[in-house]
Amino acid sequence: MSSFNPDIFRAVRHYAGKIRTIHNEIRTERFLNSLPADLRKDIGWPDRFGSRRAEGN
Repeated sequence: MSSFNPDIFRAVRHYAGKIRTIHNEIRTERFLNSLPADLRKDIGWPDRFGSRRAEGN
């Protein structure tokens, strides 16, 4: 009989959550980059958020 190890499922769920977060960040970044330049400037994109990306998570 195989033993049930909930730690494996927890690790897979955690990994899947990280992948989902990365996907959402990429999708948001693409959307913001598609906005007109004057609107991006008004919200401070990417100047205000570029340093956050460089720091890492």
